[in-house]
Amino acid sequence: MNRPVELPANQPKQFYRGGEAIAKLRGFDEATEFGPEDWVASTTTLYGRDLAGLSTLPDGRLLRDAVRADPESWLGADHVKIFGADTALLVKLLDAGQRLPVHCHPSNAFASKHLNCRHGKTESWIVVGTQGADPTVYIGFRDNVSAETVANWVSTQNTAAMLEALNPVRVKAGDTVFVPAGLPHAIGEGVFIVELQQPTDFSVTLEWQGFLANADIGHLGLGYDTALDCVDRTGWGANLGSLVRETGGMTTSSVNLFSADADPFFQADRLHVDGSFGLEPSFAVLVVLEGSGTLGSLPVQKGSTVVVPHAAGETGLVGDLVAIRCRPPLLSSVEGSSSE
Repeated sequence: MNRPVELPANQPKQFYRGGEAIAKLRGFDEATEFGPEDWVASTTTLYGRDLAGLSTLPDGRLLRDAVRADPESWLGADHVKIFGADTALLVKLLDAGQRLPVHCHPSNAFASKHLNCRHGKTESWIVVGTQGADPTVYIGFRDNVSAETVANWVSTQNTAAMLEALNPVRVKAGDTVFVPAGLPHAIGEGVFIVELQQPTDFSVTLEWQGFLANADIGHLGLGYDTALDCVDRTGWGANLGSLVRETGGMTTSSVNLFSADADPFFQADRLHVDGSFGLEPSFAVLVVLEGSGTLGSLPVQKGSTVVVPHAAGETGLVGDLVAIRCRPPLLSSVEGSSSE
C-alpha cells in the first residue's frame, strides 16, 4: 500500500450511550445507537471478541491482515524492527453521551505478567467538542488511597466515594489529557474526544454497577484481588499540570498536543492548513475536524478519517482545514530502540 485510504465509520456496540457528536462530525443523519466510540484504523478487537473493532479497507480486507501481509510498507522498516507487524496505536472518536464509569487500565508490565500482551493501555484525550453546562473529566485520586479502601469501594460499589476521591477537571475544545496506565479516571457526559491509546481493550472497571451486567466483566478474568493491583493509588491533586494541557489558542501550522511523557506510546499534532503542509513518511491516522482539501490525490473534508501508510512517502495536505494527525510511538523514546 502506497497511498492514503479513507475509512468508513467503525462503531462496535458499547455498554454506554453516545454517538451524536460523531454523527454530526461525519455528516450522518442519525447517530448509531450505543455507538459512542468510532475505532479508526483499528487493528485491535474488543476484549474477548474475534473481529469486533477491526477496521476494514475499501477492498474488503481487514487492515490488521493487510499490515501483517506487508508491515514495512504500512509501518516502515524502523518501526517493524521494534514492534513487528504491530501498529502500536489505536485511535478512537469518543462521544460520551453519559458519564463513563470509574475505571483504569493496566501497564505494560502488568499486561505482560497477567494478560500475555506486550501492551498495556496508556491513553491521551484530545477534546474536540463539548456539550452541556459542565463538561468534566475525572483523573487520578486527589490524595493517596490505601489498597484496602479501593477494594472496599469496589466490593460495595460506593460510587459516591470513588467520584469524590478523583480530581474533577472542567475541559473545553483544545484541551488534552494524558492518562498513564493505572490512573483511575472517568469521562463526563458531553465530552467529545479524539483518543490515542495503546492497541488493547484492557479495562479494570472499579464502578461496574449500572454499567456492566455483572462484576466478573470488570476484572479481565483475573479476579479483583489481582486486577486492583494495577490501580495507581497515589495522590495527583498537586500534579494535574503534568497531565492536562490547554492548546485551543495555538494556531501554528502544527501544534504538538502532548508532552514528552506520551512519546513512548503515541504522538499527535493538530494541523492548521491554509494552503499546503507536507507530511513526512510515517504510518499515521488523520481526523479532519474542519474544512476540506486533499491529501495527496485523496479528497478530504470535515469528518474524514484517513489511514496513511509509511510507503506513501512525503505527502502534501492541501486546502483550508484543521486536522488531528495521530502517529505511533516516537521510536527513539521506546525501550530497546536502536537509538538508545
